Amino acid sequence: MPIATLTSKGQTTIPKAIRERLALKPGDRIEFVALPDGSVRLVPANLPLKALKGLLGKPARGLAGDRLDHAIREGWGTRWRRFDRRSK
Repeated sequence: MPIATLTSKGQTTIPKAIRERLALKPGDRIEFVALPDGSVRLVPANLPLKALKGLLGKPARGLAGDRLDHAIREGWGTRWRRFDRRSK
């Protein structure tokens, strides 16, 4: 069983065998989970990209091509008219 030493600043080095088993790399984040039995679990906080799939649910229905073009033109037209009035 790997053992580490705690410094006066509360820092420690995670033993190499544990880093390898958890696939931790420099810069990775880790979470310490305190369990009811008094033990602590070390959990990598870096999620693989695949774990994020579906997290936000389905996107809202967007505008179709013609409607999107129209919305862009109208939005730009409104802003342009406001800008044009200021410059006169």
